[in-house]
Amino acid sequence: MYAIIETGGKQLKVEEGQSIVVEKLQAEAGDTVTFDKVLFVSGEEVKVGAPLVAGATVTAKVVEQGRDKKIIVFKFKKRKNYRRKQGHRQPFTKVTIEKINA
Repeated sequence: MYAIIETGGKQLKVEEGQSIVVEKLQAEAGDTVTFDKVLFVSGEEVKVGAPLVAGATVTAKVVEQGRDKKIIVFKFKKRKNYRRKQGHRQPFTKVTIEKINA
């Protein structure tokens, strides 16, 4: 059984027991979060939302909060002596899917 959920402006295919990395959520490690924007649920019976599946939720447990590897943002304009170097680390939340409630 799997579901497609929307979180952080992205759509993710999730299954029970799977660990995923999503955009930062306001929750501490060990907390339980519920994703209620469920677009699709597969199992014995397939449910497709228009746009969301009514009454469907996905429950997950927060494993950790963290920050990705640093990326370098470098702006440059030739012949104008313009250079800007900036680093960025995107915050993320790692969660483990516990239950798909359809």
